[in-house]
Amino acid sequence: MNKNWWKALAVLILTYVILQGMLGVVPRQPILNESIRNVYFHVPLWFGMITLLLTSAIYSIRYLRNGRFDDDVVAVEFANTGILFGILGCATGSIWANFTWGEPWPNDPKLNSVAIAMLMYLAYMILRGSFDDEQRRARISAVYNIFAFAVFIPLIFIVPRLTDSLHPGNGGNPAFGKYDMDNRLRMVFYPAIIGFTLLGVWITQLRVRYRRIKAALDE
Repeated sequence: MNKNWWKALAVLILTYVILQGMLGVVPRQPILNESIRNVYFHVPLWFGMITLLLTSAIYSIRYLRNGRFDDDVVAVEFANTGILFGILGCATGSIWANFTWGEPWPNDPKLNSVAIAMLMYLAYMILRGSFDDEQRRARISAVYNIFAFAVFIPLIFIVPRLTDSLHPGNGGNPAFGKYDMDNRLRMVFYPAIIGFTLLGVWITQLRVRYRRIKAALDE
């Protein structure tokens, strides 16, 4: 039980976030209106994705240093969950954009950068499937994974700030929290980041266990 306390915490936090997201009081901002509730889901999913992809890159570095096959397994599963969170982040963002900006995917540098980043990680999965030799696949994909994360960070944090962008905090727009975030939102938003990140780790842990069992059975 002591090892699983964080899973119970994830369930409690996400239950709280969902209930507050659907039923809690939120600021009445022009244009945003009730869609501001999406800040509890869209943004924390992206924070969770970044944490998962960073962890994946760290395990790829560990694999290159020590050659342990298990590190490669953990790296790819953190990347898988990170991609899942990225897709969910794109989906929730498109719904939000459709109500606030008038279309689900406007020509915005932040959105375009995110699309490129997701394609890079999908290419990572395709790359892994193109090798039959396990060691060669693990070694080459580990190098690619580190490179992908090194490009990913500038794509989503630096490039959108260099030009006009609809996203808050980018291209001259004030940061979202500066004019919309209040204490009511913060009481749900920050726990949501923790809850979704823990959920991502939980999903990854289950996937890693499955891969380990499958490998043991194959041997």
